[in-house]
Amino acid sequence: MNYKEIPPSSVLAPYIHTFWELTGEKTDKQWERNFPDGCAGIVVNLGDTCITDNGLTKMDFGKTYAVGAMTSYKDSFIKNDTHLFGVCLKPGAFSNFYNFAPQSEILDQTIQFGMEYACNIDKFIKDPIRFLNGFFIERLQRRRGGLESVIEDIHQTKGQVGISEIAKKNFITVRQLERKFKTHLGVSPKEYANVVRFQYALSKIRETGREMSLLDIAIECGYYDHSHLANDIKKNTGMVPSQF
Repeated sequence: MNYKEIPPSSVLAPYIHTFWELTGEKTDKQWERNFPDGCAGIVVNLGDTCITDNGLTKMDFGKTYAVGAMTSYKDSFIKNDTHLFGVCLKPGAFSNFYNFAPQSEILDQTIQFGMEYACNIDKFIKDPIRFLNGFFIERLQRRRGGLESVIEDIHQTKGQVGISEIAKKNFITVRQLERKFKTHLGVSPKEYANVVRFQYALSKIRETGREMSLLDIAIECGYYDHSHLANDIKKNTGMVPSQF
């Protein structure tokens, strides 16, 4: 399997993490697993039918799909004729480009776009990066639901922040914040903070190996103990910490 990332235009950088391309190799025939990161995305299938969403969804050639944020791991089947092109949006950025649906309605799902939102596959194939930059610049609406500072606060604290505290700091009620997060990210502020905390803990496990105990990592990342961390890793990845 070959995977590469391509940066978007500087105009799109505040809204898009990266464009990416995945192609299967001759010997590929396996399930690949993705973990929650709080981001929605777009996928265009340029290859044979691809099975995703843990076997529940088929992505067909030439179709464009909206991929909602995940609350647990997701498996996709990769084989030699798999060819996917995708867009990883920044948290809350979906509504900058689409008036499609509240993100809570596509959470953990892969939804095929109709003609109104789909990419023109003939133009796309000729030069995917040029097409995507032009497509998203043309659709760009500079609004994020006023969540940029809240999301930044959550990331700065690595998910270790109280929602009441963050709401007060950003002059918004908890109820309003909950509603905005459900609309623009698909999950609650607490759920998003938990994803950020999980991602930080996972990075620490991968970086430190056996240099730090699981208990030390758990305490640093705001978990009660190593069991609390292990359970969160299991929920989000389907694996135990030692597998990393």
